[in-house]
This record gives sequence, structure tokens and C-alpha cells, in this order.
Amino acid sequence: MPSILRVDPPRATNFQSDEDRLFVKSVGRAMQVLSAFHHASGPLSLTEVAKNAGIDRSAAQRLIHTLLKLGYIRRSADDHGYLPGFRLLDHTLDLLRLDPVVQKATPVLLELRKTIRERVDFSLYDETRLIYAFRIQSKRETFYATLVGHSVPTPCTAGGRAALSALPDAEAQEIVKRSTIPEYTAKTETDSEKIMALIRQARSDGFALVVNEFVQGEVAIGVAVTNRDGLPLGAIHVAGSLSEWTPKDFVDQAAPVTLEAARAINGSL
Repeated sequence: MPSILRVDPPRATNFQSDEDRLFVKSVGRAMQVLSAFHHASGPLSLTEVAKNAGIDRSAAQRLIHTLLKLGYIRRSADDHGYLPGFRLLDHTLDLLRLDPVVQKATPVLLELRKTIRERVDFSLYDETRLIYAFRIQSKRETFYATLVGHSVPTPCTAGGRAALSALPDAEAQEIVKRSTIPEYTAKTETDSEKIMALIRQARSDGFALVVNEFVQGEVAIGVAVTNRDGLPLGAIHVAGSLSEWTPKDFVDQAAPVTLEAARAINGSL
């Protein structure tokens, strides 16, 4: 999956109101500084951090200094800019090891990968995007695509449509309308009504199927992972190459075992 498919997370801005007395604005600004790197392609200068974070240069300088001392920001190797610090990885580990959905899903997905021997992903549902929390890649994948934290638009993927199929129609439609839907390939469906029809089909089938829409030459199915109330927590994706599978054969092989894997996770959280 090429890096251009990444969807940047929302910036940490405008989350507080003036009436929220518990909100610590300095912490919010620190998160804005860290969020400045979401859109970066390399080290950022102080001026670039301030601009991306939406704060003045003086405030950015103080916050960067503090975060640098704490290890959440570091200087680039050439000492000409700033990069996220290694301490952030500690928090990524905490999230993944403590999240009950990921805990429950991991052994199930490892077994699924042994069975299907194709790419297996698990993503967490965040309304207009899915965030990959677990990825076992095939030999076809790029390094960038192997990284957890990669996010994609919910309506564009098999897993996203499966997750939306677990919602009432009106709620799913509202999320589709709020989503940005890039044309990743010539086959990407961008019409909201047609996407809703595909979501309804996924609700009927129990899984969503995407062919050539997200990655050219790829077929993928997605199955929702839900809580005790049947609401989406995330989705399992299984993807294969159209050079090796027809869509029908892939569904015949992958859908039953993926549905079984989802049933082993669903309703336990």
C-alpha cells in the first residue's frame, strides 16, 4: 500500500470551550505541537512547527524546549529541525497492550493469518477513519504500509464499510457524508448513495467486498468487530492479489474464516 493512501489524523485544535474549566490549555497546546508532525514529510523547523500547530513562535519555542527535555521531541540528525521523540513509542505500546479489543483480537488474527496466508489487518473504528492497530503483511507490501497507526477513510475500505454496516442506516449515512473520499484508483466509488448501497449489501452478507477500489490489483473483504450492543469497535481486513485470486474464489476462501474470527471477538467487550 503506497504512502499516499494515508489519511492524516485530525489536528489537536479547537477541542476546548471557554466554559470548560477543567481543560488545561497548556496541555492542549503541547498536543498541537506534537500534532504538527502529522503532515510532515521530514524534520520541521521551529517556524514550521508553530505554523502547523496554529500557535505563535514564542509559545512553540517554549513547548518544544519542554517536550525536548522530556523526550517527546528530538533534534534531527543534521540538527536543522525537529522530529517526534522516542518516548511517544512508549505510549503507542501502552495503547496496544492495554486496549481490550486489541488484546482479544491478536491471538485470533494470528490464527487467521496461518489459515488464509494473505494480508491480515485489524483496525480500530474512529468514525470517518479506521486506524490500523495490527498488521501482518504479505510479501507485496511496502515498508510504510506495515506501520500501525496508518489511517484510511472509513467509506473507502472493506473494513470501513463493514464497520459502518453495523450502524443504523441514518448514522452510517451521516458519517459517509462527513468523510473525505479520495479517488485512490479509477474504480474508487465516491458517490455517497452508491457507497450506502454497498454498506447495506455488507449488512446483508455479513462482510464487505472491495475490488480494485482502494489498491489497484487488490481484492479485500472486511468484517466488523462489534461490542455487546452490536456497535462497531473495529474491523478485520483480509486482502489478496487479483493476480492470484478471482473475487469469487477469494470470497469463498476468505469470508468464512474471517467471519469465524470476528465471531470469536464480537460481544466480549
